[in-house]
Order: sequence, then C-alpha cells, then structure tokens
Amino acid sequence: MPQLLPPLLLPRALIDPQLNNLPPADEGGLVAVRLSHQHGVITAIEAHPRRDGELLPLALTPLVEPHAHLDKAFSWEGHPNPEGTMQGALAANLAEHQGRSLQQVLERGERALERGWRYGLRAVRSHIDSLGSGAEPGWQGLLELQQRWAPRLCLQLVALVPVRHWATAAGAALARQLVSRGSQGAVLLGGVLGAPMAPSRADAEGLLALLQLADSLGAPVDLHVDESGDGGGAGVAMVARLVRRHRIGVPVTCSHSCSMSQLGAARLSRLADAMADASLAVVALPPTNLWLLGHAAGNTPASRPLAPIRQLQRAGVTVAVGGDNVQDPWHPGGDFDPLELLRFCLPAAHLAPWQRQGLAPFTTAASRLMGLEWDGVLRCGAPADLVVLAAGSWSELLCRPPQRRVLRAGQWLPEPAPARPELAAQLEGMAASHGHGSGLVQLG
Repeated sequence: MPQLLPPLLLPRALIDPQLNNLPPADEGGLVAVRLSHQHGVITAIEAHPRRDGELLPLALTPLVEPHAHLDKAFSWEGHPNPEGTMQGALAANLAEHQGRSLQQVLERGERALERGWRYGLRAVRSHIDSLGSGAEPGWQGLLELQQRWAPRLCLQLVALVPVRHWATAAGAALARQLVSRGSQGAVLLGGVLGAPMAPSRADAEGLLALLQLADSLGAPVDLHVDESGDGGGAGVAMVARLVRRHRIGVPVTCSHSCSMSQLGAARLSRLADAMADASLAVVALPPTNLWLLGHAAGNTPASRPLAPIRQLQRAGVTVAVGGDNVQDPWHPGGDFDPLELLRFCLPAAHLAPWQRQGLAPFTTAASRLMGLEWDGVLRCGAPADLVVLAAGSWSELLCRPPQRRVLRAGQWLPEPAPARPELAAQLEGMAASHGHGSGLVQLG
C-alpha cells in the first residue's frame, strides 16, 4: 500500500514539467505538494492546499558531486599547504602521493562516500592521480569502493595525468587498461591542460591523442583545464577546436575553466559559443579556485578567476558545480556536503537556488553532465529519494548550517554522526560541568 509523506515545499524545477495538476510556483519557485511512495519509488504527486501561515519544510532531490578527489581527501593535517598557493599544493600533493597506501585510499574514500551519502549526495565523480607510486593504490581502492557502493551511489572515476602523457605508448596502454577495469561509462580519461601556463604544442598533441583514444574506447573525457587566471581560456579554446575538427563523439567536460573569465565580454561570448557548438560541458569549482588562485604577495586579491557560469549557461553550455578538494593540500575545508556548497556559491558565484539556472548546476545539469540515469526530477516512477530540510524558505536554508533528514528508497537514514565525535564529547562535558545543557547543534 502506498505511503503518504507529510506536505513539503519543492522547487518546481525538480518536479515533472508535464504535471498540470499543480498550482503556479511562488516567488521562490516553490510549490506545496504531497508525495506518495511504494516499493522505493514515487507513486503520486499531488498539490497541497496550503493554509495561511502554514509552515512547511523545504525539500530537494539528492544532489550530485561532479568533481572530487577521493584518493587524497582528508590529507591536509599530514600534508598542509598553509600559504594556499598552487606551488605549495603541488609540492604537498607530491609528497603525500609518494607514500599513499591502499588502506589510506579505502579509508578516505569510505569516509567521503559515507558522509556524502548521509548529507544527500547520490553520485560522485572522482579524479585519481594516475602516475607514480600512489596510482595503483588509488585505482585499486576506488574501484573496490565503486563496486561496494554501486547499490546506493554512482561513483565515476577519472584518470588524472599530464595531458601530454596520452601521446606516449605508455599512455595508450594505460588508457586501455583503466577502461577495461571499470564498468561501462564509469571510468573516464582526463588530464591537466593549460595550468598554470598556457597550453603548449606538446599539450595539443597530448590532447588530440587523449580525445582519439577516448573516442575509440567509448570513454568520456574530463579535463583539468585553464586552472589559472592567465591564458584567456586558451585551453578550452583548444579543446573546442579539436573536438569539432576531429568529430569526437564521446562527452567532453572542461573542469575549472577559470582563465576564460578574465576575457572581455565579446571574446568571452565567442568562446562560450564555440564551446556550446562543440557540445563541451563545464564543471565550475568555486571553493578550491577562490582559495588557490589570485594570491599576490599576501594581498587580498583584486581578481578572482572562476568559470563564468552564467555566461556559459546563456550560450547553452551545460554547467555543473563541484566541491573539488576536501581537506587536502589544495583546499583545507569542505566535507562532501552539497548543501554547504550550494550555500557557499550564492555569494561566491551569484547562483541563487530559487532561479532554475541557479539550482540546475547542483541537480539536473550535474546529472546530465554525468550521464546519470535519473535527472533528479520527481515524477511517478522516480526514486523516493529526498533531502528534507529544517527550513521553510530559501532564506532560512542560506542563513545557517542546515539540519536535514535524508529519505532513500522511501526509508529515512539515521542522522549523520558528528565529524569529530571525540571533540563533540569534550564540548558536551564542558557544558555539563558548568551545569548547562550542551547547546550543540548536531550534524544533519
């Protein structure tokens, strides 16, 4: 027998557009609905006649993380980069990579996926350092986690190497080996192009080799490209040119794409149009890019390179937003929490979630970019998966860290445990010793 959920506020952008039994959305793009579910799927979506003053919780469908680095996550404490520079990140990353073990990767990946799952993620794309001593532990561990988590969460894995490596015999062999180890569409090829310098002729040869290898193997591509304030989008321009000239048929994603934001409006518009014509997608990564880029002799940066999300959207480019690095040499913060990322991006990238194009990079556009079976839109037959918030409006979601409950296949997950339970217990003890309740806000 179907079960009926209490009434909720849902973005109209996340409800079947073919439904004609719902009232117009309010000024926040929200509608009040009642959802029924059975056997883990939605069976009915009906309008809820909202009474004056009735307070309803805001809900979203589970979100998507299109760009992460699970193999190095949570490594900041052992390999910090306190200056916050690209050079410092590269040096610390190399030192950590040389000592990386299978057990470390398994522990980091399991911790990341468990936290992301309970926060409300349903898919993650992770890049893996794929040359050097840490490469095999990275791939072995994350391929194991990919299988282990498959019933609950989609984990896609991307080979990360200098792009010119794909033009070598070793690169071609690596591509074939990695693609054969994963399930269809779950292993991608990638690389670093144009960061921190503009791409060279060797980069162009490596990029073409990568694109043709990927096309022959049926593997999508996801590049680290133009992760810099310099170069004026030379990397993404090269990708667009080669994809069109050689008629590459596999999906190609340009992660970062920061330096094109430094172009003037006319040149930026032309480049965005060329990217749309080549069917390129973009993953913008505000937390890491705003932390690492623009450092200048200890001054507050006057220019903050960041993918020009809204201009790309207007050109018809599919744009998703990711958290990128989590507590590693490239960025000391983050916790695989998509709602915190959404909250961060309101002031950082002017993405307002009450606008369809402001919400899409975390939901429907991210789903499309990753080629997921479910686009995150609620319709009859869709998964009965929700993130229900202790917030009655977008403003309440944005004004404080959100409390939430997560519904998976019609079943409520337990609330997440504190990230550092031993420290939370110490705070509880301090409050109790002074005769007060703890007042701690539980994670979740």
